[in-house]
Amino acid sequence: MDNKTLNWREKLHEVIYEADTSAGRLFDIALLFAILASIILVMLESVESFDNKHHNFLYVSEWVITIFFSIEYILRIISIKKPTKYIFSFYGIIDLLSTIPMYLTFFFVGTHSSLIALRALRLLRVFRILKVSRYIGESNQLIKALNASKAKIGVFLYFVLIICIILGSVMYFIEGAENGFTSIPRSIYWSIVTLTTVGYGDIAPQTALGQFIASITVIIGYAIIAIPTGIVSSEMTKKKVHLNTQSCPNCSYEGHKDDAEFCYHCGTKLN
Repeated sequence: MDNKTLNWREKLHEVIYEADTSAGRLFDIALLFAILASIILVMLESVESFDNKHHNFLYVSEWVITIFFSIEYILRIISIKKPTKYIFSFYGIIDLLSTIPMYLTFFFVGTHSSLIALRALRLLRVFRILKVSRYIGESNQLIKALNASKAKIGVFLYFVLIICIILGSVMYFIEGAENGFTSIPRSIYWSIVTLTTVGYGDIAPQTALGQFIASITVIIGYAIIAIPTGIVSSEMTKKKVHLNTQSCPNCSYEGHKDDAEFCYHCGTKLN
């Protein structure tokens, strides 16, 4: 590969994967608008009266956006040295899922079952909203905080599950099938919606003891709802290290410090 081609790929990588340059910021802004426009189109398409009146406009607009995303997907692949790192990454899979539905519609036409599959494929375009998080810097901080506190949150959810099972079982024996608690799984469903303070009202205790336990359950729900918030907030308030948008041209690893010269993941020299 000659230097001219190499420089072209490096420049393309800088524009697509980084936002420290004016070209990179412009590309990200254009992509954000395209993603939001696509989501709006999907929503409007689900409104039958609007779709019947403006179907051609929605169809053409969706194809324009799909072609734009297809070009973006191809450019992301050819601008890095190890394309499989991107193709099989989380965002790579999301990019593919949000692009292929329009192309697959050519293979699902003509029968009722195919129309059902077509609707499912069109809904896949909603995955494009997940692409937005790639361009919101604070989302990376939130993801890291969640990852750092996943063990604590896991233990918390484990105890919540235990509480729901115990309360559901107790209510099953207290209330019984005559009051809607026909089985322990259904009673556990009641304890979950009550503990989360949703309280649909489709199942409600009728006995005095059952109503007392329900009251305690709601209070417990209000008490524990702040626990995961506190865990994540604690991680987010820890000392932050300023990171830039530099992406490794070899493995696409992100999250480098401002003064980093080499990739922390594979050792490749950064641009």
